[in-house]
Amino acid sequence: MANYIKDIRKKVGHDVVFMPAVGAIIYQNGKILLQKREDDGKWACHGGCMELGETYLQTLERELKEEINIKPIEPKLLGIYSGEKTYHEYPNQDKVYVVWIAFLVQKYEGILKIDEDEVLELKWFELNNLPENISDLDFQAIKDLTKFLENRKVIVH
Repeated sequence: MANYIKDIRKKVGHDVVFMPAVGAIIYQNGKILLQKREDDGKWACHGGCMELGETYLQTLERELKEEINIKPIEPKLLGIYSGEKTYHEYPNQDKVYVVWIAFLVQKYEGILKIDEDEVLELKWFELNNLPENISDLDFQAIKDLTKFLENRKVIVH
């Protein structure tokens, strides 16, 4: 997790905290690029929590660079996710309610390369053939992708 969250954890332990976060659904040729997370082994979108003073787009760029070595070009706001369905407990027992801003990324610069401290594997999946072990929060945004591609309206949950 980011330094801000680590600093908060020193004060509150594993108690529930709000965690503003940004994620990217990378979509090309009818497929999405997912990463297998190191911490829980689930397939997920790319992204992470904001640092103090960052904008959502700065967080998106930083996280994509850190995790998979790319820079997004013209990301589009896909959805905003909050509420009970965004509760997550990490394997280390840290508990969060994520306030998640999801972006659609269809173009990027750079060569895909994983950060082995955070990502076990990268793989392209067709939308009708997704892996079973997808993070719950990410699964909702992936389901919303088809609707977004049809009407380009931001989805708010």
